[in-house]
Amino acid sequence: MKVMVVGGGGREHAIIKKIKESPKVDKIYALPGNGGIAKDAECVDIKATDLEAIVDFAKKNAIEFAVVAPDDPLVMGLVDMLKAEGIPCFGPDKKAAIIEGSKAFSKELMKKYGIPTAKYETFTDMNEALEYLKTCDMPIVVKADGLALGKGVIIAETLEEAEKAVKSMMEDKVFGESGSCVVIEEFLTGPEVSVLSFTDGNTLIPMVSSMDHKRALDGDKGLNTGGMGTVAPNPYYTKEVADRCAEEIFLPTMAAMNKEGRSFSGCLYFGLMITDDGPKVIEYNCRFGDPETQVVLPLLESDLFDIMVHVSEGTLDEADVRFSDDSACCVVMASKGYPVSYEKGYPINIPDYVNNVYVAGAKLDENGKLVTSGGRVLGVTETAKTLQEAVAAAYRSVGEIFFENSFYRRDIGQRALKALEE
Repeated sequence: MKVMVVGGGGREHAIIKKIKESPKVDKIYALPGNGGIAKDAECVDIKATDLEAIVDFAKKNAIEFAVVAPDDPLVMGLVDMLKAEGIPCFGPDKKAAIIEGSKAFSKELMKKYGIPTAKYETFTDMNEALEYLKTCDMPIVVKADGLALGKGVIIAETLEEAEKAVKSMMEDKVFGESGSCVVIEEFLTGPEVSVLSFTDGNTLIPMVSSMDHKRALDGDKGLNTGGMGTVAPNPYYTKEVADRCAEEIFLPTMAAMNKEGRSFSGCLYFGLMITDDGPKVIEYNCRFGDPETQVVLPLLESDLFDIMVHVSEGTLDEADVRFSDDSACCVVMASKGYPVSYEKGYPINIPDYVNNVYVAGAKLDENGKLVTSGGRVLGVTETAKTLQEAVAAAYRSVGEIFFENSFYRRDIGQRALKALEE
């Protein structure tokens, strides 16, 4: 089959490498892809948000199946447009993608259907938001309602910080129109867990749990990023917690979306916090998480493409979905200065014997050499029988890769390893 994967980051590289293993896949196009993805798929220079050009390409090239991976085209309705042309897709339609596209919507959904989450209030008037902050305990969480490249969430330690966050979103428009509405919610404490799930709206199958590391610097310090590394499985996600999540969060969310006439088909991501009161939802994503995908998919033993087809056809209950009992660790190698400003264009040297590298922010220069072009450049993943071995292997592989101005956290997985010792 001829398959098109929309997107051009490390997540898409992980998806492409996995579906490439399927005997049913003959040809993969990546739109736009990147310099590293070019080794595994034919890259086409069309932006993931240029919906009409994507649909036009799909029709002209007789695409038989599409995987829409990033949030923007999903929220904008790319799946609806492709399906209207008779092209089967993996990914939710516009009505369902709102679960990530609007934090206000997802919070209202959880309140309406009794799905556990943090207490919150929503504001479209800045002065009302500022007045409300004066009544809140600190720290507090301020969220831009819309999409913000994973950076629209600010944890404010003081009232002054919270007011600054609200003004930056609503007055200064640092996230554009995404900050026209803000959600202010209580600060929860406890271990965070990411759980990706396959769902066709009738059946929901959770994948292996993972632990993300969002802060830029060791010890969970520095600015929030799109993710500096991940490990899987997450030791805090015990069988008891998993059972509670299925009963109180996963299945009720699927049912709630169905009742709202927004049946969800694709990958539904649950960002969870295990509080003293039990698991609660921090956020939903309408797609594979990045970089969680880079540790979850290497542990998938069955055919990802086959699962995606079952999801698109509404027959997920018939799919073979199996994960290894091994562990995985992904260390993100970034450009110095990320997530603020950084230089680009440095040559990347990855030895041939380092295999599990997912390329995110890199392109091919005029000589066909891979050079840095983004903040998060590479996701270096290794799997092993134990988490300790996977972490050690990932850092060994990182040590074999070089590009100028690179930086990475040196403590990915340490919190999880400590939890395993408790």
